[in-house]
Amino acid sequence: MFAKARAVADAARCGSVGARFATLAGVSAPAPIVAVVGATATGKSDLGVALAQALRGEVVNADASQFYRGMDIGTAKLPIAQRGGVPHHLLDVLDVRDEASVAAYQRDSRSVMQQIESRGRRPVLVGGSGLYGRAALDDLQIPPTEPQVRAAWEAALAARGVAELYAELAQRDPQAAAQILPTNGRRIVRALEVIQLTGRRFSATMPRRQFLRPAVMIGLRIDRPTLHDRIERRVARMWADGLLEEVRGLDTAGIREGRTASRAIGYAQALAQLDGRLNQDEAQAETAALTRKFAKRQDSWFGADPRINWLPYDDPHLLQRALDIVDSGGRTQ
Repeated sequence: MFAKARAVADAARCGSVGARFATLAGVSAPAPIVAVVGATATGKSDLGVALAQALRGEVVNADASQFYRGMDIGTAKLPIAQRGGVPHHLLDVLDVRDEASVAAYQRDSRSVMQQIESRGRRPVLVGGSGLYGRAALDDLQIPPTEPQVRAAWEAALAARGVAELYAELAQRDPQAAAQILPTNGRRIVRALEVIQLTGRRFSATMPRRQFLRPAVMIGLRIDRPTLHDRIERRVARMWADGLLEEVRGLDTAGIREGRTASRAIGYAQALAQLDGRLNQDEAQAETAALTRKFAKRQDSWFGADPRINWLPYDDPHLLQRALDIVDSGGRTQ
């Protein structure tokens, strides 16, 4: 799991209060955290590196699939040679058999960002996993978990199927169901677990749009036809660059045992191709279709956040415009 640093994370949880005391004491408060968000295949990683170079920053990953060691090609993880000498954090921190945890990420991302600031540098959070980004930046309390209750819902998922459990969630909490992919059994189980444990709707535990401490969010906007074309080309490139060989290696490392990693878009389809359940054309087509659906949900998630400062992905002056937003403090409400 992520490196455990509870004491530092507790201090980060009080960051906004600490900033006020620092101001009263005449000590400069840390500059706002910078976050680059948006749909997949819009160029977030490249902009994140450019901003970090300009701001003496370090990148903090907020893409859940990139937590996993060895999952490089299918997650579009930037190779070290393309990181421009910028330190990157929370990449390659999980084994493919591990399950990603929002609670662990919240703790460790806040710890890492505070460590970056202690070196006099600027955290630049980059990624399209909306809940993980919100967990790092927002005043979010993670709901409880109970292994026995979770196991019971996982057994129900296996016995009844994802469609039936999704229908139950839609009946019990329509707002939560609207924000969860109908095929995402893991998140459906989590939502039903929280409802059972708390007696409240899962949607009531979703993060408020309130930064824990000052931050500036920059989003990259792209028109749908262009995005779909970029997704098609990215998927073709994944296979051309050796995704199947990567997944063969991950298979020996136990990826099938990992509930999160084995279901990642592209990896599930590559496993199906290796098993003979899909041919290559079918695997690529399914990967592209699921990526398009995922991008649409990302657009909905990020589009609903009024704090995000949107820029065209192909703006010829993208970096300068992003820096202007950072300098101005951006939208915070």
